[in-house]
Formats: sequence, C-alpha cells, structure tokens
Amino acid sequence: MWIDSHCHLDAPEFDADREAVVARARAAGVAQIVIPAVAAANFESVRDLAHQHDYVYALGIHPLYVMRAGEQDLALLAEALEQHHGDPRLVAVGEIGLDFFVPGIDVQRQQHFYLEQLKLARRFELPVILHVRRSADQLLAGLRRVGVRGGIAHAFNGSAQQAAAFVELCFKLGFGGTLTFDRSLQIRRLAAELSEQALVLETDAPDIPPHWLYKTIEQRAAGDSARNEPAELPRIAQSLAALRGWTPAQTAAITSANVRAALPRLT
Repeated sequence: MWIDSHCHLDAPEFDADREAVVARARAAGVAQIVIPAVAAANFESVRDLAHQHDYVYALGIHPLYVMRAGEQDLALLAEALEQHHGDPRLVAVGEIGLDFFVPGIDVQRQQHFYLEQLKLARRFELPVILHVRRSADQLLAGLRRVGVRGGIAHAFNGSAQQAAAFVELCFKLGFGGTLTFDRSLQIRRLAAELSEQALVLETDAPDIPPHWLYKTIEQRAAGDSARNEPAELPRIAQSLAALRGWTPAQTAAITSANVRAALPRLT
C-alpha cells in the first residue's frame, strides 16, 4: 500500500476528472492520500473530499495565501479545529510554513501566521505539515519556540544539517517528483543517506511533476499540461528504491509506516 502524504486533490486542475484521478490512484495501489488545505475557503472542501473518498485531511493557511488572509481566518481555523477535532480523518494542521522564494510576500506577516498556527497545533495536539522553501532555518526556529507534535516537512529541499534538525524535532521529510531528476543532486543525496525512518513520499499533485511529466515554460505557454497526480507515486517511488537499494514492497512499507508515525491519527 502506498500513501501519498501530500496531494491537493481539491485543486481546480482536477475539477474536470477528479473521480478518474482517484480511480487511477487506487488502481496504482495508492490507498491513502493526505489532502492539506491552503486557505479558510477550502477547509470544507478538503474535509468533504476526505470523507467522500476515505482519505484524510489537514487544515491550515498556506504562506502564499497569507497576504489575502486576516485575523478572522485564524479564528476560522481555530473554530474548524475545535469543531472537527473529534473527526479521525483530521490528521494535522497544514499546509503552513514560510516561503522566501516568491518575492513580494511580507515576511513578518508570514511569520505571524506561521507562529499562530503552530500555537493552534499545540493547543489541539496535532502534528503539522510544513511548507519549506528557502526557509528551513526560520521554520526550525519557530518549532523550537512553539513546540508541536512533529509532522512532515513537505517537499524538503534543505541541507543535511537542516534535515537532521527536523528529524530531531520528530519530523519526517517529504520527497516527490524532484527526486526523479538526475540533476537534483542534493535531494537525491539526502534521500539516499538519511535514516530510512525519516522518509515519506508525496506527489504535491497537481504540482511538482516528475521528469516524465515535466514541460518547459514554452510548452506550458502553448497549452501542454504538466499536471501531476497521485497515481504517479509508485513510479516516483522507483527513484527512491533505486537510491536505497530497496524493492518496491520495501519502499511502500517503510514510507507508509513513516507517514503513519508522523500523523498518528492515520493508524
């Protein structure tokens, strides 16, 4: 059994064929999907999808959405966590974090939303799903300031030292489509060398396509789709298996156990 630890199944890219996407995932052996929210507006949609398809979900405000969010959105998150805390399909607070790659996003505002959401995760005793982009050290500082119950550092792309720091704080590290590119030397090195207990697999669908789906800017401008989907997870996993010398069955068993360890409600 494969677990996709990060898939935005509610994204508009799936509106035309969402049921077929789910069917392809199941046919590929992807038995469980974690669907994180990105804004208050999609709290109910991710919850509904999780219940409809026997998946699980997380609630949070993504750092790229904080510029259009306000204190009322944090209040809505607190209300939703309170209301659904008894729902076993609610497994984490997420997707939350910091993004210092996209220009023009207020750093202080990001930090405020990040810390406030960590406090909510601590209050409701939930792990977190972190967005990490050029922000690992600042994320770690927040985690040390506001202790939470671990979680997953999604699409991890930091250094070996930063990886070790996340692992020390009871986090698993997410690896996906980027792993399939030969030029992703640092990520592939980490995937090969980290403790096996640190690794989880994800697609981040419809984003972060593996190399066989990748399209250039020119191709995308011409209308070619680079949409990723959860059915690609087993093929993405082949890259991890090759790096580790694992069989597909070992890869599925190890990474699925790690997701369940990071998100205990999955058990």
